[in-house]
Amino acid sequence: MTKTKMPDKVEAELSADEARRLALRAQGLLGADGRRGGVPGMLARLGAVQLDTISVLARSHELVPYARLGAVARDRIETAYWGPSAGGGRAAAFEYWAHAASILPIEEWPTLAFRRRQYQRKGLRWHKVPDGVCDEIRAKLKAEGPLTTKELGGAKAGGDWWQWSDHKIGIEWLWDVGEVACVQRIGWRRVYDLAERVVPDELYGQEPDDAACLTRLVRLAGRALGVATRADLADYYRLKGEQVDAVVEASGLVPVRVQGWPQAAWADPDALAVPPRGRHVTTLLSPFDSLVWDRARTSRVFGFDHRLEAYVPKAKRVHGYFTMPLLAGGRLVGRVDPAREGTTLVARQVSLEPGLTRSAVRLREGAEALRTALRNAAEWVGCDAIRVERADPEVKRLVEAE
Repeated sequence: MTKTKMPDKVEAELSADEARRLALRAQGLLGADGRRGGVPGMLARLGAVQLDTISVLARSHELVPYARLGAVARDRIETAYWGPSAGGGRAAAFEYWAHAASILPIEEWPTLAFRRRQYQRKGLRWHKVPDGVCDEIRAKLKAEGPLTTKELGGAKAGGDWWQWSDHKIGIEWLWDVGEVACVQRIGWRRVYDLAERVVPDELYGQEPDDAACLTRLVRLAGRALGVATRADLADYYRLKGEQVDAVVEASGLVPVRVQGWPQAAWADPDALAVPPRGRHVTTLLSPFDSLVWDRARTSRVFGFDHRLEAYVPKAKRVHGYFTMPLLAGGRLVGRVDPAREGTTLVARQVSLEPGLTRSAVRLREGAEALRTALRNAAEWVGCDAIRVERADPEVKRLVEAE
């Protein structure tokens, strides 16, 4: 990815701290605005919530609203995502490829038209679609839908994507190109239906051109990030840098300069108009949270090296299987690798950032933030005790103290 030229004229000069606070507010983690509108409001602000198969305390798409809204019941979160829109009737959200497989507001169905067309032009994702299978799936959905892959004829011939059954290949292809949509999951299984049946009529018929789609996505990314580089904007919805270059001016984002950032940056003008204020959230974040899903940005904005180690061999893990960053005081101050044993929340490994361990006062502050975050998380998932396994002895003592 080439380096974008710094604009000759910028709208604002921001300190690194101002950029960090803008990012936190944009992500709903600073001030009261992040709680407005509940889960639907959060989804609209973030633009996308990533899905993942791993479930430790909860699945990632549940941890994201928990971090911003507090102890929302998990069944209420699922209903908010997969239930009908506020006006009743058709879907409020849909699943599709954004940063990864993600939940998106149903209003953005037309915005992803460019990606559906990309798949159509390519002709496949990984597999060649077997002859006749798509017609069979269309007919079955029309007669019986909505249905899961298993109900459509079987999910897999084996355990990996290269061993998918013909029906799995067919339904994934129809999903990729937008003939079918997923607006519900049951027991982690996608439920598919004909898109024309579940996407609101006023949205289903819209087919904006690629430039309009990309302009909208860059605008959404800038709004969700607050302030961002070209690479940040591209990464949010997995665009290419040159796609960002082509539309960033039309997106309405304005060029800014951030102290310590060597790259050009853009900001949401509405965010610049009102300085960030309010209380910071103290919470554990999913490793797939959009605040931290871009490692380079997380390092630049927070000085925090974030890496998911679930796919790293156990012997090579540094911080643990499902390491959750600890957010407190507007900074990423530590990591927790959690688990559950009955009604006990177990912190298998805990660490605080080096800046918090150099003085007794800072260490106590960090331990108190960790204690608060762990206790809140335990209560949310129905645990009544906390146990810390591996940690600095003083941190362990302070966190487990009654």
